[in-house]
Amino acid sequence: MNKVILITGGSSGIGKSVGEFLSQKGFTVYGTSRNPNKITNHPFKLIALDVNDTVSIDTAINTVISSEGKIDVLINNAGMGITGPIEDTPTDEMRKVFNTNFFGAIDVMKAVLPQMRKQQSGLIINVTSIAGYMGLPFRGVYSATKGALELVTEATSMEVKEFGIKVVTVAPGDFATNIASGRYHTPVFEDSAYKETYQMNLDLMDAHVSEGQNPIDMAAEIYKIINTKKPKIHYKVGDFMQKFSIVLKRILPDRMYEKMLMKHYNL
Repeated sequence: MNKVILITGGSSGIGKSVGEFLSQKGFTVYGTSRNPNKITNHPFKLIALDVNDTVSIDTAINTVISSEGKIDVLINNAGMGITGPIEDTPTDEMRKVFNTNFFGAIDVMKAVLPQMRKQQSGLIINVTSIAGYMGLPFRGVYSATKGALELVTEATSMEVKEFGIKVVTVAPGDFATNIASGRYHTPVFEDSAYKETYQMNLDLMDAHVSEGQNPIDMAAEIYKIINTKKPKIHYKVGDFMQKFSIVLKRILPDRMYEKMLMKHYNL
């Protein structure tokens, strides 16, 4: 039978690329957006869902189940970025990003799990980030949200295995998407102790995103995972150095790795 796939954050960026790719492969794909009515000529179905609103989540899940009778794959892709020195970034803005990237993803998982248990099958793919494997300067909060989701995925994988449900993560590196436009930027305050280094790193981050890989690489990896009988828990998609940086973190002494990162970010 044809698999039914739900992608949160499916209106643009990686989510849109993944949804379009999977639609072309013959899957039934539902993407989500907070305001789907504002989006025209989308390559697959879009329904309303706000990961910060549990009523909205339940309504979207029930819409798919009512129409298709099942949900085979959840791709937890909705998220937002945040940059800034920890000292300068408003704590309320940090909470907003955790609510979207971490608690929002958990709430969507909680909403689909009863249906997947009923089916005795299902696959949940949590989109994290290579940044979630390390604390990056001026991106510490973003790294923390994605790192936390990596660990929760490991725990959930063990809890739901007896029901025939698989839970994995896919961690992208830098991809050429519009994520920078939706990111919360802590202002570069004139009196900030981090004014020069933060501004320099903001420019560096934006350059990395605009020069990043094609999101189709993420789509191809997710397609491969869907067709894998026994998927791994963690997947990484990025250039060689991005993925190798995770290996280096495991094998290098902490301060040596920190020094390497600081050199990369001109600190």
